[in-house]
Amino acid sequence: MAATACETRRRGCEHYDRGCLLKVTRGSGGEGEAPCCDKLYTCRLCHDNNEDHQLDRFKVQEVQCINCEKIQHAQQSCEECSTLFGEYYCSICHLFDKDKKQYHCENCGICRIGPKEDFFHCLKCNLCLAMNLQGKHKCIENVSRQNCPICLEDIHTSRVVAHVLPCGHLLHRTCYEEMLKKGYRCPLCMHSALDMTWYWRQLDNEVAQTPMPSEYQNMTVDILCNDCNGRSTVQFHILGMKCQNCDSYNTAQAGGRRISLDQQ
Repeated sequence: MAATACETRRRGCEHYDRGCLLKVTRGSGGEGEAPCCDKLYTCRLCHDNNEDHQLDRFKVQEVQCINCEKIQHAQQSCEECSTLFGEYYCSICHLFDKDKKQYHCENCGICRIGPKEDFFHCLKCNLCLAMNLQGKHKCIENVSRQNCPICLEDIHTSRVVAHVLPCGHLLHRTCYEEMLKKGYRCPLCMHSALDMTWYWRQLDNEVAQTPMPSEYQNMTVDILCNDCNGRSTVQFHILGMKCQNCDSYNTAQAGGRRISLDQQ
């Protein structure tokens, strides 16, 4: 069967470097999806970008060699001409690609880019994380099964690395970097998304050097801290109001109540 426009005879595609095309047989669509399209695609992402249904990677049974065009059972090299379909091949995910130190995580259910010894699987978060986060991150049950709150796309099976925020929520690394250009708070819980200590000390200096007009100098306001969830009553300042519990300026007025000290 001839390949479609996105399935040229060059090796691989924009997503993967491989020497075969996946034979998408009828009936290999995912649960709840229509029967698949009986076409040849370089990878599941090429398929999903061009069809109105998704390819179940675990149900791929056959591939076609890009050199001799023989259709055969999914395997690492061609049984006819010995073309290597991928330096790395997973017989579970049917992932063919160049060697990136990939490994298959049974708990995640898919392949991850390694090396494996640099990662551990957090059973509560249900995700492979870097070893330097072991015992040092806030766990949220099945957090990787939630979509990225920035782009609303899947995190668990994404080819984009996930970034773990101090609050435990996940963002795609690329989404996290874009978010920092506009703000510093987790879009889900408003907790600071990085260590803001240095910036808070800068803000201390700016507040000290910026006296409020006389009519505001004796005004206080109740605030709620987004970082420690503590409540405190502080002097109102237009540049920011500092939490008395953790010294964060990531605060919000709690009801907007202002009390004039000279009236107490």
